[in-house]
Amino acid sequence: MLRVKRFVVFSLFVLCASAAFSFWLMAQPGAGARAAASPPPRAGVKLQTGPAALTTAVNVTPSPDAEWLGRAAAETGIPARALRAYVTSAVTANESAPNCGIGWNTLAAVGFVESAHGTYGGGSLSAAGQASGPIVGPSLDGAGFAAIADTDGGALDGDATWDHAVGPMQFIPSTWRLAGTDGNGDGAADPFNIDDAALSAATYLCGHGRDLTTAQGWADAIYAYNQSDAYIRRVRSQATEYAAKTGTTG
Repeated sequence: MLRVKRFVVFSLFVLCASAAFSFWLMAQPGAGARAAASPPPRAGVKLQTGPAALTTAVNVTPSPDAEWLGRAAAETGIPARALRAYVTSAVTANESAPNCGIGWNTLAAVGFVESAHGTYGGGSLSAAGQASGPIVGPSLDGAGFAAIADTDGGALDGDATWDHAVGPMQFIPSTWRLAGTDGNGDGAADPFNIDDAALSAATYLCGHGRDLTTAQGWADAIYAYNQSDAYIRRVRSQATEYAAKTGTTG
């Protein structure tokens, strides 16, 4: 009988400890959104074929078919220049990291949330993918945002005291220094260019061997980009909407 009582007490202890750990885990920043839902479906795309496929932003990856691009841009409201960058960047990232499985619609959703595809404040993207004006986020001075002291001498954001996120994909200067990639083959990585910014974002999201076809991998990638439950939900919703409007790979 004593052994039975000990077993019951031990079982209750384990149950309580497990419940307490579960509540603790769910209380951690991003835990709810990261564990809650499946990743958005990957949106489909039609790529160019033949010689024209080689004339792309990165000169090696097929561009989206022109007819598909125009139709998808109209269906989603994504500027065609930005959409082309998202597609080529996703294809390039998946070629470099075949296990990543990032969809262009995930990149597009991040671009929408961060800067409305480079149109925030009435801006636009040139034919070369350059933002018409500097897209600079608020000062990261700890007042409503994380406190991040200047890391680039104000070179990118114009502030030598505090950092600001910059460009269509809103990179913090210190992160850009590590993740910035030349996506258009001009020899420079520019966060204000959509080709460079989109490829850098895709590479960053695919980092650390993440598999974005899984719920955990996708949510962890978005959480790494912005540590917010609300942000994860918003990106997931927008990526799902883009897939619904253009069709999926499956």
